[in-house]
Amino acid sequence: MTSTVPPASPGPALRSSRKVATASLVGTTIEWYDFFIFGTAAALVFNRVFFPSVDPVTGTLSAFGAFAVGFIARPLGGAVFAHFGDRVGRKPMLVYSLLLMGAATVGMGLLPGYDTLGVWAPVLLVTLRFLQGFGVGGEWGGAALMAVEHAPSHRRGFYGSWPQVGVPLGLVLGTATFAVLSATLTDEQFLAWGWRVPFLASIALIGVGMWIRLGVHESPVFRKAMDEKAANRMPVLEALRTYPKEILLAAGSFLATNSTFYVSSVWLVTYATQSLSYDRTTILAANSVLSLSDIPLIMAFGLLSDRIGRRPMFVGGMALLAVFAVPYFWLVSTGSIWLFLLGGLVVQVARSAVYGPQSAFFAEQFSTSMRYSGASLAYQIASILGGLAPLLCTALVALTGSLYAVAGYVVGIALVSMVCSWLMTETLRSGLREDTAAVART
Repeated sequence: MTSTVPPASPGPALRSSRKVATASLVGTTIEWYDFFIFGTAAALVFNRVFFPSVDPVTGTLSAFGAFAVGFIARPLGGAVFAHFGDRVGRKPMLVYSLLLMGAATVGMGLLPGYDTLGVWAPVLLVTLRFLQGFGVGGEWGGAALMAVEHAPSHRRGFYGSWPQVGVPLGLVLGTATFAVLSATLTDEQFLAWGWRVPFLASIALIGVGMWIRLGVHESPVFRKAMDEKAANRMPVLEALRTYPKEILLAAGSFLATNSTFYVSSVWLVTYATQSLSYDRTTILAANSVLSLSDIPLIMAFGLLSDRIGRRPMFVGGMALLAVFAVPYFWLVSTGSIWLFLLGGLVVQVARSAVYGPQSAFFAEQFSTSMRYSGASLAYQIASILGGLAPLLCTALVALTGSLYAVAGYVVGIALVSMVCSWLMTETLRSGLREDTAAVART
């Protein structure tokens, strides 16, 4: 008599990896939704709601300036959350960052405009945007590390790509919400109250995110480090002292990916609708489609990095971006939505080659006791210049009158990121750094 053995089910470690990756994905989706709807509103209505006393160009610059404040706050939030994330744990920081983001976003939805509060309206808007940036500054490092540190060693690129998918999903959710409102409301209704709906909807999303995040366990790698008393008293300062080269190169490797994301998802919404006669709803729908295409690309490139390495993905993506920058803006300038989509898809491929394996690549550069600090600092340093991109693009076109000035800017930052990526150390085979040095210092 032959006995049959049922197929083996995934072990507890694999199930835990999937659960944590899913929780990271949902949480980052909600946080980035909150962060991105500000950019869409800045491109469409904030110049008229909060900066109506100046001419349209200055109003747009002011709205994008308020948008950029969130990126100035991100390194500060990243440093504070990283300090406690490396000392207390990854999970608590993810909960606190989600709460802070939600409170700031709902506050924006309730904030009266310039006609009611006068100059206090833009002041309060900028304050809330600062709090948004502070909260999201702590989000990425915690979500990325939870996914990577729970992942099997041969699948860190793949599982690390899950929280990365939260970015396009958050953008899709936010842009699609604005697209539906834009298509169903009159311009007067949209300006009066319609733009507030996506901000107030964050209340429900934050509740879902909190429920999911409170159900996951702390990173086992971090727990082990705490058991070995490997925590530093000042992990951010220690990371800057121990890993200055790794932090700067990682930040530089991400510069173009981060900057061009905001060029296409924020600045181009304004330029395409105001200067190229694209329909507002059509552009919002096109950006939603492009963001959806990001999801399989990011996960595929994360998985591919587990086979061929992280650095080749980064270098190849930035080389493609540098070569394609001028053709991309030519396609955009034709006024054809189909050519707009074609150009956007190629740019998405270039960026996804970096964004897919980024969580694993950055995490593998630093030891456990300084990993949150090192990875977050690198990510958020790049985010400062990324957040300034819409402002810089507006200024470049105003000064030169040419869209190709923006193309030149993209080529320049793509080359910087390509060189930084080339100079980084490949980590596919070496894996996560151990904490022997940190233990010896304690």
